Order: sequence, then C-alpha cells, then structure tokens
Amino acid sequence: MSKRDYYEVLGVSRNATEAEIKKAYRQMALKYHPDKNPGDKAAEEKFKEAAEAYEVLSNTEKRQRYNQFGHGSFGGGSSNGHGMNMEDIFSNFGDIFGGHNPFESFFGGGSTRTGRQRQTKRGSNLRVKVKLTLKEIAHGIEKKLKVNKQINCNTCGGTGAEGGSSFHTCPTCKGSGYIRQVTNTILGQMQTTNTCPTCHGSGQTIINKCQSCNGEGTQYGEEIITIQIPPGVAEGMQMNVSGKGNAAGKNGIPGDLIVVIEEIEDKELKRDGNNLLFELYISIPDAALGANAEIPTVDGKAKIKIEPGTQPGKVLRLKGKGLPEVNSGHRGDLLININVWTPQNLTPEEKKTIEKFRTSDNFKPKPTKNEKSFFEKMRDYFQ
Repeated sequence: MSKRDYYEVLGVSRNATEAEIKKAYRQMALKYHPDKNPGDKAAEEKFKEAAEAYEVLSNTEKRQRYNQFGHGSFGGGSSNGHGMNMEDIFSNFGDIFGGHNPFESFFGGGSTRTGRQRQTKRGSNLRVKVKLTLKEIAHGIEKKLKVNKQINCNTCGGTGAEGGSSFHTCPTCKGSGYIRQVTNTILGQMQTTNTCPTCHGSGQTIINKCQSCNGEGTQYGEEIITIQIPPGVAEGMQMNVSGKGNAAGKNGIPGDLIVVIEEIEDKELKRDGNNLLFELYISIPDAALGANAEIPTVDGKAKIKIEPGTQPGKVLRLKGKGLPEVNSGHRGDLLININVWTPQNLTPEEKKTIEKFRTSDNFKPKPTKNEKSFFEKMRDYFQ
C-alpha cells in the first residue's frame, strides 16, 4: 500500500512554514491521541502517520530530500512512523506539547504510558560519502561500510551500569524525567517544565557506574553496516539509514546514518540526467563508405552500424541504454555523437591520393535542401 503525501497527511501546503507544520501536527496528534481514542486502531494509525509526516517535514534536510525525490528518497531505511512504537513517538516529539503530556490535564491524572514523560536521549546523526561508478549506479549495488562511531559499551551493553548494578528512581524528579517550576509573575503563577538536571530525563540514576564508559553507556568503536543502494541514484542524493548513527546509551535512541552519493567520473561515458553521452571518432573512409563500430555501455560493449555518407555531428540513439530513474523501470538512452577525424600528418603518397578527390563533385560539401543556412539559424536564435 502506497503512502499518502506527507503534506496531505498534515493538511498543509507544500510551502507551509515550520510554524504551520508544527501547529498542524499538534492538532492531528491531539485529535488522534491514543488516550483520547482508547482501543481505536484507526485513530492509532493516523496518530503514527501524522508522526511520520512531522518527522520528515519538520527537518529541513529531510524535507528538501522529500520534496525532490518523494518517499523513495530515504532508500528503504528512512524515517517511518509506522515502524515506531508509541514510546519512540512520544520521546521524539513530546516537546511539541511543551515537554509534558497534555492529556494529564484533560483526564485529571497521569497517563498510563509513564515512559513518554521521560526524555529519552538520542544519538547524533552521522554522514558518510559513498563513491559509485556508472555501472554501479545503473544496476544498483549492496555496499558494506566500515563506520567509526559511538557504539554501545561492550562491558555494560549500553546501560552505563557496572556489572549487575541496578538503578534507583531519580530522587529529584521522582522518576518522571522532568521537573516543574512555578514562578510568580504580575500575571499570576507561571509553570514551566524542564528536563531533570540529575538524571537528564531518564528518570533513573545508576548505583555503580560502568568503569569502561564512566556510566555513559557508549564507547568509540567500529561497525560494519550493509546498505542497499537502488539503481539510478545521482550525485548529491542522500539516503537515510535509520538507527545506524551514533549510539545514545542508557536505552536511548541511536541517531541515523546519512549516506551521500558521489559519482566517479567515467572516462568514456558522460551523464546527462538519465541519458548517457559518448563521443565516437571515425575516419573519413569509414564516414564515406560506412563501417561497424564498438562502443562502451553500462551493460558492456555494443556494436553499431555507421551508414555510408555519415556526416560529423550526427547523433545516434540507443534507446534504453542509459541510466534508470530511481524507483522506476524507465531507462534513459545512450546518445552517440559522430565525429569525423581529419588526419594531420599525411605522407606524400597519401597527399597525392587525396589531391585527386579535391575537384570531384562527390567530395564537395552539399548541404541538404532542408538545411537552413548559418545566417538563417542565427536569425531564428536571436528572434
């Protein structure tokens, strides 16, 4: 089942501002919130769908990629609200409601999902570049990347606790992960909510810290990450591999790995969108008499026929021998530009042979009747 357009999901235009997107998401989240719609699976799916749309459109970089390439811009490892659980959504976007659960005031008590009140730490994103040949771009390829990054501590498994050490409920926030402060102003009392400074939003404190990571839950290491690059990607295109960035530790959410595509310039074929260009040089006898030629393609060698009397500048087209579009079966063409090579260092005998053809009518330029003169072409150009 294809996904709905993210702008349609939130009910905003494609040029909506950040504030308009945030407001639209808040309205959707309040409308379809699980606490307001208990047991309603349809409402829960809409809640997740709105979270997925907001995750992309609220991020400038992801929004630009989505505007350019659509859902296919994330290469299958993208942000996906339907792949999140409720804790992920509340952890990522809880601040949309000012850092606490708005349904506490709606329903007169705390939510059954206490995890959403705690602020889950998120690891930072990583960016790597992958260089691809035209052949790899044409057919797609699986790449194994060796990435140096923050990984979960090998000693404590990412918990930050030494051995079997347990956790205590944070005494400062009583396990909620945040603290509320009330300030008296001329307008009355004003309440603010901030992340707990003792547990940093986790709601727990470690009894004995892991000595290897000093209680952080992460250490610098290396990971081999396998990614599948689809056919047809282009220079500068980005793929998002969810959860493969820096680890956060302490049951936090890892960041994403952003893969930036770089093209290795081909020595023979030049790219023009999904089309490929090739400059073919032939001799005067081959142009006059016709010949067979072998040219490179991304699928191997191909043979073409040069018709007798072929003029320089003629373009031959091999349909479907170019590059595919991303997430589409359509392929571009291979365009072959014919260049007739004029010899520069002739022997005396070769000069005598060619001299015989100087006065021959067959060797004098004969523009076709339908061909416009240079002056006509220039006149049309500047009109």
